[in-house]
Parts: sequence; structure tokens; C-alpha cells
Amino acid sequence: MTTRTEQQPAEPHAADSHDLIRVHGARENNLKDVSIEIPKRRLTVFTGVSGSGKSSLVFDTIAAESQRLINETYSAFLQGFMPNLARPEVDVLDGLTTAITVDQQRMGSDPRSTVGTATDANAMLRILFSRLGTPHIGPPAAYSFNVASVSASGGFTIDRGTDRTKTEKVSFSRTGGMCTHCEGRGTISDIDLTQLFDDSKSLSEGPFTIPNYTGDGWAVRVIAESGFFDKDKPIREYGKKERHDFLYREPTKVKINGVNLTYEGLIPKIQKSFLSKDRESMQPHIRAFVDRAVTFAECPDCDGTRLSALARSSKIGGVGIADACAMEIRDLAEWVRGLTEPSVTPLLTKLQHTLDSFVEIGLGYLSLDRASGTLSGGEAQRTKMIRHLGSSLTDVTYVFDEPSIGLHPHDIQRMNNLLLRLRDKGNTVLVVEHKPETIAIADHVVDLGPGAGTAGGTVCFEGSVDALRASDTVTGRHLDDRARLKETVREATGVLEIRGANANNLQDVDVDIPLGVLCVVTGVAGSGKSSLVHGSVPASEGVVSVDQTPIRGSRRSNPATYTGLLDPIRKAFAKANGVKPALFSANSEGACPTCNGAGVIYTDLAIMQSTATTCEDCGGKRFDASVLEYRFGGRDISEVLAMSVTEAEEFFREGEARIPAAHRIVERMADVGLGYLTLGQPLTTLSGGERQRLKLAVHMADKGGVYVLDEPTTGLHLADVEQLLSLLDRLVDSGKSVIVIEHHQAVMAHADWIVDLGPGAGHDGGRVVFEGTPADLVAARSTLTGEHLAAYVGA
Repeated sequence: MTTRTEQQPAEPHAADSHDLIRVHGARENNLKDVSIEIPKRRLTVFTGVSGSGKSSLVFDTIAAESQRLINETYSAFLQGFMPNLARPEVDVLDGLTTAITVDQQRMGSDPRSTVGTATDANAMLRILFSRLGTPHIGPPAAYSFNVASVSASGGFTIDRGTDRTKTEKVSFSRTGGMCTHCEGRGTISDIDLTQLFDDSKSLSEGPFTIPNYTGDGWAVRVIAESGFFDKDKPIREYGKKERHDFLYREPTKVKINGVNLTYEGLIPKIQKSFLSKDRESMQPHIRAFVDRAVTFAECPDCDGTRLSALARSSKIGGVGIADACAMEIRDLAEWVRGLTEPSVTPLLTKLQHTLDSFVEIGLGYLSLDRASGTLSGGEAQRTKMIRHLGSSLTDVTYVFDEPSIGLHPHDIQRMNNLLLRLRDKGNTVLVVEHKPETIAIADHVVDLGPGAGTAGGTVCFEGSVDALRASDTVTGRHLDDRARLKETVREATGVLEIRGANANNLQDVDVDIPLGVLCVVTGVAGSGKSSLVHGSVPASEGVVSVDQTPIRGSRRSNPATYTGLLDPIRKAFAKANGVKPALFSANSEGACPTCNGAGVIYTDLAIMQSTATTCEDCGGKRFDASVLEYRFGGRDISEVLAMSVTEAEEFFREGEARIPAAHRIVERMADVGLGYLTLGQPLTTLSGGERQRLKLAVHMADKGGVYVLDEPTTGLHLADVEQLLSLLDRLVDSGKSVIVIEHHQAVMAHADWIVDLGPGAGHDGGRVVFEGTPADLVAARSTLTGEHLAAYVGA
């Protein structure tokens, strides 16, 4: 028998000393030599005003370096297929573990990408049906709407030497589940030809109403000079062959002015150049054209299921794979739980766990056939979390970017429990967050600030939540802020009647949305808020809709280009100096020839990280030296783009540099709290909250009487929410009607009217459970929203 003597170690083991992540001298983006120690196997929340440097520290420094070090462990061959990650601007990073980031980036919006394909739930269902489905139609690919059925046959000759040849016949077939009509998309598109061209005009008269199809552009020249058409003949007089060539001709090589080009019919060209792109990534004028010219309808062959008739015919207990994918996930989980086939027990166990994870994380109201591009930022983030729940990995660093986004106060506690579970398994959890409910569960808090942009980038506080509450930082002062209910609310000037709304889960909703006031539409996640507002409020010229879609842009994009501010500035420079406006664009004729207007020169070092060095010729100013000699108001174009919004507002207001159009734009940017941004700052360096407000500033210029805002508090600090409420008040006081889809209690308390949907999510929601003033909602406490709002205002 072995005896064991318990001995206390004389000193801690060396391996136990690595219990901190040490960051020294971090200078990424606006960070100012930040040095900090973060405890491992704890939940640390990073907070601070929008743009203070939270994401720069957590995502761009800690998580980015962890990923880069992991990539370096692979062979040089594999690294050649990976993105080249530059080392963050930091002196020392010590104690890192493997980092898994779960951000707010929308999931791929490819038409064939669904919740099921993004989480592997579809793959498991296909295997299940290929084993148990009757009639048996083939392997798992036979149930996939991404796999087409193909068959081929032919012969080949084998040469075996002198006079010895052998001919063999081969055939190949593969059964896929793709609907051949819609090619697995579930919808078919129809193009309105009257929106493409005026058929009373000839090619020489410029008949096209398509963006970028101008008279002297290559797109039009290829058509007009292809030799297939009489340029002076009206399009409506084309014969059958001419019309076919004009609209549908296959790609054909043509020579125009000695240049070899390809002519293609207008319809396939439109489909390739416009319809193959993500709608949200299009420029506004192109998106407007697509909305005007293209209509999408459910595929009549597959009824929107994306699957072939053969794939839909195979069933398990009367349920086909299309039926299973159309169920709400919580109902699908119950159906799977009722299957008891011993031969597929491991598969059923794994599928059951995945579906239960959806329910546990608050997404049980979704269905697997929901297009992934239609998920909100919060839903996409929680969908990505699915694969990490139940993982056997420990000592991993999980990095979350505002996991409470899109969550009703009722749902936040469930999210908090998931974060604590990850921590209790021995993982380090780093969370960028603004909501007090999530900050409250932190073991350690790091507050960055004190301001945003150049006024931020320093650590103002680190310690416990109680110590933060007692501190004099911006976050500490606002942590216990509670918006008070209004003593008097505005009276409606009219109503927007919604009758029989039944989009998605709405159950024939009848509701009157008051106009001339601040109306908040709320309810638990999945209750039907967006379906009611976006699906029922007519998208007329009088309605300005600001959704959650993130603004996109490269390193060459900046607030001046995104807001349209650069256009009046360039024209003013050109007029003052008697030259072309194009000279004052770093993306056009005025670009520095050495760096092509980028301001930096990138050196590609194959598998090593690419290096970026400031261009020596322009000094990072992006413009050619000759352009910088032209001045306006005593400044050159690079000095104007280096101004902050606040400086620019004063610069363009009066005097010789007065530009009313430019002043209006910077004034709107200042109104949304972006006075500290520089006009030429790359969009890639802006935080999520800054991008959201920049987008709001652009839409404030739209002419309309009704503003529809979808969760405008996304990415906003508690202090920034006050400024947003002031902005909403100014919009309403100027005669506008503002409809806000929102979960934030401060916005609810500030509303004139509340429409609360519920009582639950999915098929348990879709009904109006309350409409009235915030005071009435608090007094009644008849809904989940009422209970949480009452607790928030201390009623």
C-alpha cells in the first residue's frame, strides 16, 4: 500500500507566478504609452467614453498580438495563406494566452448563408436526414441547397504503345439539394427595364438611367460602338435579334478604337455588377437604383426553401429538412429530443447541445433558415458564441465587444451568467462594455479616457466596481445615473396608422404611432420591434431610416469623404486658386505620386509582417507638393483635413474661409458629439460608437419629417447617451417625428410615448402588450419592460 505524505511546498511553483497579462507602453491608435496589468482567470470589463481607446487596447493590442504569435507557430508554407498581421505598437506584452474574439461584425450576407450553415447545425441535420430520412435519396450533399445536382459522361483513349490503344467510357453524377430555379437563394430577382433606360431614345442620345452609365464612359461606349446596333435608332424600334443582343447576349469579344473589350448583354451585366454585391456595402445612390429597378420574390418552385423537390420529399416522422429548418430553434430542439435512433445517438447528442445553446443564449426564437445577413449585430455576436459554450478549452482569453448590444434588460442577466460560466471554467474574460448591469459583475474594471480621440488613450482607473463607483472618473460619476421620467410629455400632432401588420412573427398588429413626438418601440429581443417599424412604416421620401448597419470604408476613407464634406471644400479651393477640384483629392489627381495618396508606403515581405512607413516625399500628408502651394483661408488642403470638427466649424463659419455647405456638415458632426474627430482621420480607426454617430450625422441632412432610428445608443457611453437624448429632443422640437427602436432605459424614460411588444420572443411575441406614456408603463408594471423601467427610475 502506497502512503502519501502531505507536504506544504516551501514556496509557490514557478508556473503559478504567471497570473497576469502585462501590457507596457501600448501606443496603438490613440493610446498614450498605456501600461497595465490584467488578472488572468477573472472577468475584466473595459469601459470609458466612445473613442477613448478601449478597442485599441483590447482588440488591436492584446487580442491581435495573441493571434499573431499563434500564426507564427505554423510553417512558412501555411503562413503564406494567412493574413499578415503587424505587431501592435507596444513595448512589452507578457503573459498572453490564446485569444478568441467575439466581435459585433455582421455575419456574411451571402444569400446562401443562413444561421444553420454558420453554426454547423445544418451540416448535422443533413447527416441525420441522410441516415434516417425516407425515402433515402442520397448522401448529406443531397440535402444541401449549396450543392447542385450534376451528371456527366464521356470517353477517353489510353495509349499503350504501338498500335495498342484502349477507349474507356466514364460517367459521373452527384445528387445535390439545390433548387435549380433560384440556385439555392430562395428568391428570384426581376429587373424593371423601364428603370434601366428610356426606350424612346437612341444610344447616341444617352438613354441609360443606370449609375455610372454616362455618355462618354466605357460602359456605354462598349454598347454603342460594338457594331451590333444602329446608334441613331430608338431602342423601342429594335428587332427581335437586336433586342436579344442588347439585353441578353453572351460575352463577346469586340475591338473599339484598337482596344480589345468584351461586350455583354445589359441584364447579365447588371446582375454581375450590382446584384452579386451585398446591398449594404453599396454606395447610397447605387443602393437606391437597385431598390428602384430590382424586385425580389419568393421562388415559386421551392417556395423559398432553397431546396429541390427531391430533397424536400425525404422526411423523418413526417418532417422534412425544410420544415425542420423553418421551425423556431426551441421547437426544433424539442423535435430532436424526441428522436431515439441508437445508430445516430452521438450525432443527436451533438445536435441537441447546439440547439440548446441557442435557447440558452436567448436566440431560441430564430430559425436555421434565417439569412445570416439579416441578423442584428447583437444576434450575430451571440450566434458566434454558440461554438464556445460547452467547449473543453480552459485558460483561454475570450474577448467580447459589447455583448449586451440588442438585449432587453430582461435578457442581460442571461448573458451575464454565460460570461461568468466562461470565467469559472478557468478562462480570462475581457469585455468592452458600457451597460452598468454588465459592469456590475466584473472582478476588475479598467476605465479609459478621460475624453475621446486625442483627449483619451490613458488609464483613468483600475480596480473593483465599488472603487470605480467612488472614483471621480467620467464612468464613475455616471455609473449610477438614472434618467427621470418627464413631468410633462409632448402632445402628438397626428398618428401613423399601422393595420394588420403580420411580417415575420407579428400577429395582425394594429397600432397608432404618434407623430410630432419622441416615440420608443421596445420589447425583449425577438419580440418583433424591427419587423413592426421597418416592415410597416412606409419607406417614402418623408421617412429617414438609420439602421444598425455599420459604415464601411478603407484606410483612404475619412469623415470628410464619408459625409460629403470634401466636395464643397475642394470646390472652394479650386475656385480660390483657379484650378480643377480634382487636384484637392488624395484619391485623384492631387495624390502624392510616390505613395499614391495613401500617406504611407507598404512593403510586402511575403510571410513576414508587411511594414508601413510614412512617405518621405509628402510626409504623410497624402498630397503632391505642388497642390500644397494652393491655399484657402490661409491654409493648404492637408492643414484643413488635419483640423478637428470643432476647429473646422469655426473656420468655415465666417471670414474669407466661409463655406456655408461645409459649415452645415461639420455642425451636424458636432451635434452628435464628434467635435474631437479630425476631418482626415481614416474610418478604419473609428470606434463602433463613433461610426454609428457619424452615420447619424449624415442622415440628419436627409429631408424628411419622420426619423426612424434603430438602437442609436449602440456603442455609446453613459455620458454620451445624455448628448444623444439632447439631439433627439432638438429633432422633435424642430417639428420632426422620431421613432426609436431601443432597449436603453434612459431613452425609454425620456420618451413621450412607448409601444412595448411581447410578451416573449418569436411566436411568443409579435403583439402590442402596452402603449402609452413611460409614467403609465411604470405605474402599471404589467410587462417585463415596465418592471425593469420601474426599477431603473427607482419608482
